[in-house]
Amino acid sequence: MKFIFIIILSMFYFLSSAVANEDALREKIEKAYPEITISSVVKTKFNNLYEVLIGDQIIYTDEKFSFLIIGKVVDPNTRKDLTQARVDELTKVDFNSLPFDQSIKIVKGDGSTKLAVFSDVDCPFCKKLEREALKELNDATIYIFLYPLDIHPDAKPKSAKIWCAKNRAEAWLDFMLNNKMVENDGNCKTPITETLALGRSLGITATPTIILSTGKRVPGALSFEELDKFLKGFYD
Repeated sequence: MKFIFIIILSMFYFLSSAVANEDALREKIEKAYPEITISSVVKTKFNNLYEVLIGDQIIYTDEKFSFLIIGKVVDPNTRKDLTQARVDELTKVDFNSLPFDQSIKIVKGDGSTKLAVFSDVDCPFCKKLEREALKELNDATIYIFLYPLDIHPDAKPKSAKIWCAKNRAEAWLDFMLNNKMVENDGNCKTPITETLALGRSLGITATPTIILSTGKRVPGALSFEELDKFLKGFYD
């Protein structure tokens, strides 16, 4: 009984020590880079490396924060990108918990395929995604979350006008596909502030960011062919 107690005590000490090291490392990084938001710090099984999740990116460092590694860890036998696998695991979203009432709902055909997109009205890559991929989707329900970034000063008022339109889906598509903005004062109540907070809590730092119904997030202006492969599960 005493032997078991010693083992349990040793395990508790080890876990407490590991957490303390991770907390201390987090403090060092935040002191050096106060402008970034760290989602997690975890020691890896690779020598003495620690993984640090920032937004949707993992960087690696040691306990003393004496260096930074920005890149991929790959299994040499399977050639699997272990870094991306961890990013996918850590950034997975509970799709059904998203506040869809705060999004613009676009239904095509039977609407069976579901995805959410955090998009900025003045983001050229968001327009590219709309014109080259989302436009071509059939039988899909697309939830557009208005996510105006600070680098686009006119994006918030434009987003408000689209949200205040009688037909939000039509107003969104008119602007993203045809550069035609709906005419109104944009003074209605919008969910933009809440959506920005949601995006930050999810670590979304760039647009467009697609969230599949599986919870997997896919950033960037995908082509229709690339998006179709993700939707069909070709990429884990």
